Amino acid sequence: MRMRGGWIVKVDIKHCFDTLPHQHLRSFLDQRVRDGVIRRIIDKWLKAGVLENGSVSHPEVGTPQGSGISPLLMNVFMHHVLDVWVEQVVRPRCEGTVILYRFADDAVILCASERDARRIVHVRAKRCAKYGLQLHPDKTRVIRFTCPPYASQGPRHQQEAWPGTFEFLGFTHYWGRSRQGNWVVKRKTAATRLTRSLTRIKEWCRRHRHLKVAWQHQQLVLKLRGHYAYYGITGNLRALRIFRAEVERVWRKWLNRRSQRGGMTWERFAHLRKRYLVPEARIVHSSVVT
Repeated sequence: MRMRGGWIVKVDIKHCFDTLPHQHLRSFLDQRVRDGVIRRIIDKWLKAGVLENGSVSHPEVGTPQGSGISPLLMNVFMHHVLDVWVEQVVRPRCEGTVILYRFADDAVILCASERDARRIVHVRAKRCAKYGLQLHPDKTRVIRFTCPPYASQGPRHQQEAWPGTFEFLGFTHYWGRSRQGNWVVKRKTAATRLTRSLTRIKEWCRRHRHLKVAWQHQQLVLKLRGHYAYYGITGNLRALRIFRAEVERVWRKWLNRRSQRGGMTWERFAHLRKRYLVPEARIVHSSVVT
């Protein structure tokens, strides 16, 4: 964000992993993979089939869901469809700076001017259609993400040009003040990701509520540490603390339902927490985008 923001083109491909054409994927792999053994293994993955309701189907498009090879194949595919296209075709024809950020099928394009962003959105649909992909009509949009005006220009609710926010890789990106008072791009856990993570914790506690408390605590500690390892970035401490507090609340709720007596009161749970410590929310990655 050294260019102090700009216009964000949020690229969202509709059912990308399910609609990826094998024909185009194989042509891209021909340019990168020459080892016949690896190619045969990849073909076996693509032809493995999908088991649904007791019947096996063999779709001609898409990559196997849940397989470790799917993100790798998607990166190869999107490199040719998006990365090479932006580098060789888009940037030479744009008036200002164009920067692409992408992981697998999740991508954003930062443009210095609104005109370039609008043009990219218009031609991006044609580029995707050429390779059998379809942009999501509601999620693919242009977002104004320029550095906000200074506070001396009036309160926020009176400023029409206040920048928007966008989600990328599970984080909501927005402009905020640093401790030194400078405008920086901050990131926090996206609301949808936070809700999804808590839903999984609730379901896990419900299913395992009758197992030993020590084992439950061990597993919850691992889940919390995994959450901190990804979302523990500078400026996101509040969301981490919310997640930790909700995990404790959900854990007590389902421990309280181990029997009809409901003996796990908050006082008893406070004593249990002293024995089974829940790791505090902490920042793992120290980084600020300026």
